[in-house]
Amino acid sequence: MAQINVPLPQLRKLGETSRRDRWWLAPLLTFLGLSAFIVYSTWAALQGEHYFVPGTEYLSPMYSPVLFDSWKIAAPSGHAWFGPWPDWLPKTLLFIPITPAFLILWAPGGFRFTCYYYRGAYYKAFWADPVNCAVGEPGFRGKAYRGEKKLPLIFQNVHRYFFYIAVLFIFLLSYDAIISYWFHDAAGHGHFGIGVGSLVLTLNPILLGCYTFGCHVYRHLVGGRKDEMSKLGPRKKVYDCVSCLNRRHMMWAWFSLFWVGFTDFYVRMVSMGVIHDIRIL
Repeated sequence: MAQINVPLPQLRKLGETSRRDRWWLAPLLTFLGLSAFIVYSTWAALQGEHYFVPGTEYLSPMYSPVLFDSWKIAAPSGHAWFGPWPDWLPKTLLFIPITPAFLILWAPGGFRFTCYYYRGAYYKAFWADPVNCAVGEPGFRGKAYRGEKKLPLIFQNVHRYFFYIAVLFIFLLSYDAIISYWFHDAAGHGHFGIGVGSLVLTLNPILLGCYTFGCHVYRHLVGGRKDEMSKLGPRKKVYDCVSCLNRRHMMWAWFSLFWVGFTDFYVRMVSMGVIHDIRIL
């Protein structure tokens, strides 16, 4: 019987595949969605103003917590932990304005950038590594698979530490949601109320919580280290709940990402007077 020696692996050219489905659609949508958020969030972070609404406790999640009030605003926001922008902090860096958002966005941004789901998503959408399953990669990448065990991708392993910071932000944004039900009249007196912005700000930490507490890291912490689920005891309920969120991790990742951007957009538009916040109560 004749034999044919086929060298392994059989490398495909970029985009070469036997698949007949729309394999390009998912990475394309991921590329467009992440690009849109990156462009908007960068633009919003550069503004340094309209991140809160006077007379309310509405605060953009892209600026929370406010460590120092932006040097671009004339009046205090009432949200700054340490007061106005200090003299020892530069206002620009290489002609790029430094705003309160840049002092805190590294934390939630680092958590998302190193997220297990997002890694697979942007590896495909931006790096074509590979662009999808059973689809050829760019030829310049070489034959050796390096994985995430070497520089620079080994730094993706800090995700497990960013998780603890992300949990802290859930509590901070939950506090922002609670105080968003407090309004101030012209005389400065406060009273309870419900506005559309209150509901927008409330939904934000809920979606972020579903994404954060469905994280693979948290699932490992509450039970993933055990070989037998029966040995978890009371933690079994927590593990089941986290697993339920984890099964829809991609959905929560996108919903929460969109809502963070929308919440900033809503607060910004109300602050600029483009739209008016409707008071339900």
